[in-house]
Amino acid sequence: MRYSTLAVLLLGVFGAVFAGADVTAPRVAIHSMKELPTPLPYPYDEKADDKARVDAAFARARADGKRVLIDFGGNWCPDCRILAAVMELPSVKPFILAHFEVVTVDIGRYSRNLDIVHRFGIQELRGAPTIVIADPDGTPVNITDSAELADARSMTPQGIADWLARYAVAGAE
Repeated sequence: MRYSTLAVLLLGVFGAVFAGADVTAPRVAIHSMKELPTPLPYPYDEKADDKARVDAAFARARADGKRVLIDFGGNWCPDCRILAAVMELPSVKPFILAHFEVVTVDIGRYSRNLDIVHRFGIQELRGAPTIVIADPDGTPVNITDSAELADARSMTPQGIADWLARYAVAGAE
């Protein structure tokens, strides 16, 4: 076996183990963001105690064996609202609820709750939304691509569902 073939094989095996790639994303019936129900949701509560909400999400995750999906963003952000709308779709929401404890954290205009962002090893936000997926013990599993959904409006709804499925853990249903 050549080194390149072995490297590809190992990356595939370890990628599946670490990223949860064996979970199939739900099939999304809509194909364009223009088909999302409107008005788009306002998912962030600017008055919430987000530290307590994050801690509660981890407590639920430990009890349920799920990962935590922390959505850092703001209601001013179109990509954040698009992501929230996709996650609320009837074909996607049950999948999200089966695999993740979800908590939204309002970051204001990149000026609020940054201590929570730093808790997961992100020193500077590269975009909104920034999505951190973490194991129930608090270990983040996707820091290198946590800002990929910051351009949600240029993705398809299925593309977002596929991205989320990369971090879902099999057997969490």
